[in-house]
Amino acid sequence: MSQNEIVTEATFVVVFNHEEQYSIWESDRELPLGWTAEGFSGSRQACLDYIDKTWTDMRPKSLREVQPTAAASA
Repeated sequence: MSQNEIVTEATFVVVFNHEEQYSIWESDRELPLGWTAEGFSGSRQACLDYIDKTWTDMRPKSLREVQPTAAASA
């Protein structure tokens, strides 16, 4: 790498699919089919931290709809 090159950290976006499963994707790439930008973007770690706070029930949406949480059924 030459001295004139500036290294920049990649920017990521938080994405989710129809089952409300979350992931991250590089912001300069086209989203894969079936995934939607959630609205949050930042560094890789910032996006992972956001997902950690947001995606609290790891079950797919279709399973959550037929199998409520233990707290809701108690």
